[in-house]
Amino acid sequence: MRKPRILVVDDEPAIRKFVRANLEARDFETILASDGTEAIAALEKEMPDLLILDIMMPKMDGFEVCRRVREWSQIPIIVLSARGGELDKVKCLETGADDYITKPFGVDELMARVKAVMRRVQANQDNTSVPTYSNSELVVDFAKHMVTLGNNEVNLTATEYRMLAYLAMNAGRVITGNQLLDHVWGEEYSGSDHLLQVNVGRLRQKLGDSAREPRYIQTRAGIGYMMTKGAS
Repeated sequence: MRKPRILVVDDEPAIRKFVRANLEARDFETILASDGTEAIAALEKEMPDLLILDIMMPKMDGFEVCRRVREWSQIPIIVLSARGGELDKVKCLETGADDYITKPFGVDELMARVKAVMRRVQANQDNTSVPTYSNSELVVDFAKHMVTLGNNEVNLTATEYRMLAYLAMNAGRVITGNQLLDHVWGEEYSGSDHLLQVNVGRLRQKLGDSAREPRYIQTRAGIGYMMTKGAS
């Protein structure tokens, strides 16, 4: 069984060396790239399990890499950013990142984020005893980890699928924000309301859903979210 493979993309050699050393010390295999162009080529050739991506890079920045990758791959993406402002974090999430780390960062934070993402990937591979959720045109096939809307497959990231599957398996029941954060991201993300709101908004957009007139995901103000019940 091969080691989990992580692509690390950063134009600073010291950062690449730091991240690689700590990942390999914990039994991960690493692939390195110094800019966005190299990152795209490495993704297509190596098919890694996780992408750690710097934002500020020459030739092609991390935002553009993220957008391009999301056109064809659902690989989990952790963004590294020297800018910790709210708008930059939102932009990272809206372009398809699953998580972000603000530079400078320590080993413990890096590994906690990597392990949390890898846990979510593993959890997405686990089967569930409930075969499907169906509501109008939306179908979630838990065994196949497939979501369709009408006759079209919905292209979701691993994080988006995990959110939707958890809500769908608990259809008709209100899930608090912290319950959703704990299940999808891990208990260390308790209280990260903005992270949750951005990702729910992105999921709704892909489902053609609306917060004002929801067909699938309803907001319970101050509490959390509820998936409307569908056909059994």
